[in-house]
Amino acid sequence: MTKKLLYLTLALLSLTACKQQGNDAKDVALIQQRDSLNRIITQKDNEIDDMMSTMNDVVEGFRAINEAEDRVIVARMEESGSSSERIRENMQFIQETMQQNRELINKLRNQLRQSSVKGEQLRRALDNLNRQMEEKDAQLAQLRAELEAKDVQIGELNTQVTNLSQDVTTLTEETTQKSQTIANQDKQLNTAWFVYGTKRELKAQHILENGKLLHSNFNRDYFTKIDIRVDKEVRLYSRSAKVLTAHPASSYTLEQDANKQYILRITNPQLFWSASKYLVVLVK
Repeated sequence: MTKKLLYLTLALLSLTACKQQGNDAKDVALIQQRDSLNRIITQKDNEIDDMMSTMNDVVEGFRAINEAEDRVIVARMEESGSSSERIRENMQFIQETMQQNRELINKLRNQLRQSSVKGEQLRRALDNLNRQMEEKDAQLAQLRAELEAKDVQIGELNTQVTNLSQDVTTLTEETTQKSQTIANQDKQLNTAWFVYGTKRELKAQHILENGKLLHSNFNRDYFTKIDIRVDKEVRLYSRSAKVLTAHPASSYTLEQDANKQYILRITNPQLFWSASKYLVVLVK
């Protein structure tokens, strides 16, 4: 009787230890997932801070240009001999600051292209800065015409302002083209395809051949294209479902609806599509 009690006690202790080890493993996995998310958030925050700093520099440049324009207008109305010199100095300052803003906008465009942050608001802000550059160039052209009408000589700055106008036009065209390229690349990176069917259907489309998936001759038109940022649920309309392609089990669930038909829900899109942008599900 004593031996039986001893064996029972040892069995209970072993079961408790196994359960504790399982809980510890889950805790470690949750901590690792939390740390990974924190790193991603920190990276995106740093990128946004860098872009906002560049954007603030551009805005400050426009403010300084506006103040210099006001000084030119005041000096233009004066009759003193020093007014022409002040006009030349301020026009030189405007020229240099416009060039700095051009370089900053180009830097911001590169930051946005290389960043993991793909915010539509940031792209709209960049487009707005380009529009401000165009408007400011038009204002400077008008100011130059007014100065010439009053026989105010500003020397080589006339040529420089003309060149700046051409530079801004070229920059705007390049920005538009590159923004479109970025948008297309972003769309491609976030595109995936899925298909579900019976074994007979999958074989007919060469998706499943001799027990192997997605040979080079499979029918790609049979798949449905989705945006992985938006589409996170696939209704399978079947009471039997098996995922054939390689996707981490922790990144999705297979659940039945009220009619006992399966729905595949993607709980972690980045992880789910990391192995393959194609999803194949066998149904009956």
